[in-house]
Amino acid sequence: MYEIEDKGGAIALMIASLLFLGTWPAIVTLLERRGRLPQHTYLDYSITNLMAAVLIALSFGQIGDSEPNQPNFFTQLSQDNRPSVLFAMAGGILLSLGNLSTQYALAYVGLSVTEVITCSVTVVIGTTMNYFLDGKINKADILFPGVGCFLIAVFLGSAVHSSNATDNKEKLSSWSSNKLGNDCVSGDYKNDNNEPNKVGTHLVDIASVANSESFSASKSKTENSKAGTAEYLLELEKRRSIKVFGSNMFVGRSIVFFASICFSLFSPAFNLATNDQWKTLKEGVPHLVVYTAFFYFSVSCFVLAIALNIWFLYRPILGIPKSSFKAYIHDWNGRKWALLAGLLCGFGNGFQFMGGQAAGYAAADAVQALPLVSTFWGIALFGEYRKSSKKTYILLTSMLLMFIVAVAILMASSGHRKS
Repeated sequence: MYEIEDKGGAIALMIASLLFLGTWPAIVTLLERRGRLPQHTYLDYSITNLMAAVLIALSFGQIGDSEPNQPNFFTQLSQDNRPSVLFAMAGGILLSLGNLSTQYALAYVGLSVTEVITCSVTVVIGTTMNYFLDGKINKADILFPGVGCFLIAVFLGSAVHSSNATDNKEKLSSWSSNKLGNDCVSGDYKNDNNEPNKVGTHLVDIASVANSESFSASKSKTENSKAGTAEYLLELEKRRSIKVFGSNMFVGRSIVFFASICFSLFSPAFNLATNDQWKTLKEGVPHLVVYTAFFYFSVSCFVLAIALNIWFLYRPILGIPKSSFKAYIHDWNGRKWALLAGLLCGFGNGFQFMGGQAAGYAAADAVQALPLVSTFWGIALFGEYRKSSKKTYILLTSMLLMFIVAVAILMASSGHRKS
């Protein structure tokens, strides 16, 4: 099997992992904004996500001769390593639950709160656990200041999204005053009974106007809206597939917290699977190599994701329309992008684990700086932050710079695991 033997190779894998893991959510978001049902997208995604693990196992896991302490992939499938296999599969289940929960948490509480809680909890809990599980091979005087920089970047990200939400609300208020009349402004759009809405959240405001006859009439006279304008925000709300307004925030935050715990624990579980720190294997049985562990990890992730999303086809939540397996089979709208997202996530996770096995899983948690990449795609693909305030641009620049510093410091803490 192929083994990463130097710190430079491990860091290169971490950087590739960061790019892949920051890109696939942008693709999924693009499909959701175009109205594709999330159940259809995640079924496609799950297939290629498993394919990536199989490709990694059959390539990297089979390179070279099989050795007693470093067996190849096929050799290890028949060995008595059930405890490590269970740890790997537990990690896959945790990741699958985390991804699925995040999918709906975004609809309940929005990107800002979801990113802050999941990234913060994952880095603090997951990185700390991996540091001690790895026998402190990472440089603590570098690692934990990097964690601090990461947390600063995450909270700057929260401020960015909050400021941008305020900018969007002001755009809607101005648009409603000009197009719908001064008696119906943001936070006070009238319902079918000509009574003002009492719920004043940003998302409810968008929904109220986007579904109004006045907006439909005004749009029939205009061209396609430009990114960053109120019309663009309203058109987006009409197209997207997940719509949750006036929801119970406690439920939403509970989902986010659950997802955060799942994300915090899947990497330590994988660490236990490959290094057996708790001495669960019988004497003489070699540790699971990273490629075999990742295969079992991905199989459990795949099985749970397929089962839950097929269930959600017929028992959808959050007001998403019902579907069927037949409808999914015939839904080719955006399928190639969903399949690409699965490949990117699969290879991203695989590269993270390969780098973590060589240089320490705590350092590999640098890939949690997903907003660094996802923000780029948000600007490039979705026109996010266009026509925003000066305050938003200052916060956005500060967030990106802090994420770059945090990633550099976490990767600089990389150690070298003894075989």
